[in-house]
Amino acid sequence: MGKDSKAKEAKGKGKQPASSGGDESSSKGGKGKGKAGGKAADGLGTCTYVKARHVLCEKQGKVNEAYKKLQDGWLDNGDKVPPAEFAKIAAEYSECPSGKKGGDLGWFPRGKMAGPFQEVAFNTPVGATSAPFKSTHGYHFILCEGRKN
Repeated sequence: MGKDSKAKEAKGKGKQPASSGGDESSSKGGKGKGKAGGKAADGLGTCTYVKARHVLCEKQGKVNEAYKKLQDGWLDNGDKVPPAEFAKIAAEYSECPSGKKGGDLGWFPRGKMAGPFQEVAFNTPVGATSAPFKSTHGYHFILCEGRKN
């Protein structure tokens, strides 16, 4: 019985590092804040809502074609894509119903979108366009338009 109680204690201890593992990710965020005060200033990793536009395509080739238009016009020059121009690309290429609204998803909270989409949306700086990525719904790229708590 003494061994069992020690095993349970070990399990309990095992759970603690796992939750402190979660704390590590929090402390990573903390390190980011400490390293570059900008992370806290622009809300990366700390905001609870993000405003975004996106392009969604079933086929990777189509999303890459759309993204290339943004690269040729703005991104390769180091410029930010104007929301109105992003909206034109979304209206032309996106297979999501939001494409009719220029890809506008409006404001959404953490936890509303699927894993990879949420991760990219909440880690893309305001005004920046993400690289194409895959989610459970297909291939996307995102323009982050704002953050708030």
